[in-house]
Amino acid sequence: MGGFILIDRFTNATVAAGLIHFALRRSDNVHWQAIEVDKTAHSLQKGQKPCVVWFTGLSGSGKSTIANIVERKLLEQGRHTYLLDGDNVRHGLNKDLGFTDADRVENIRRVSEVSGLMVDAGLIVLVSFISPFIAERRMARERVESGEFIEVYVNTPIEVAEQRDPKGLYLKARSGELANFTGIDSPYEAPESPELTVDTTTLPPEAAADNIIDFLRQRGFID
Repeated sequence: MGGFILIDRFTNATVAAGLIHFALRRSDNVHWQAIEVDKTAHSLQKGQKPCVVWFTGLSGSGKSTIANIVERKLLEQGRHTYLLDGDNVRHGLNKDLGFTDADRVENIRRVSEVSGLMVDAGLIVLVSFISPFIAERRMARERVESGEFIEVYVNTPIEVAEQRDPKGLYLKARSGELANFTGIDSPYEAPESPELTVDTTTLPPEAAADNIIDFLRQRGFID
């Protein structure tokens, strides 16, 4: 039916090739089912505009801490939210994935789909993932409608993140116990034009969370 090759994104070398022997039947036999209760109906019921607030940054940057505070504050305001955390998702939905580049891409693809479904349900979805590659974050943005994706870059220098190291991961990566660790032997591609940037070396988590909520209010996601 066709062939393909895999190119290493860093060296541009061909690393694999294969043949496709049959087409997936789902491409012809699976169709969209019309659903009466749509995103607009869910949004009106909840009194908010749904969106994805996507926190990206190094391990130990403070993503999960800030995302947790944002969700708590939104809940106190009566908002409907859900927080998808990178560590928690790997205990269930993505427990079969490792940390190779290919697995990281699939990790983000699945979470992008889940967050998109939650937006369709009218929720404000908080996503806290290292998500190191620009292309994968772009894929997540394209899963929802224009204006519904808010990228929050938690910009913490690796020296600070490594000094914090709450899970001891940097120590393991430096000693060779942990391979493909972002910032050590796997790259992190910083956002080029995020909606928000948080510098945790100068801004406490509570203040960062307030800034994010103010942004949501200014953009009309909440009132």
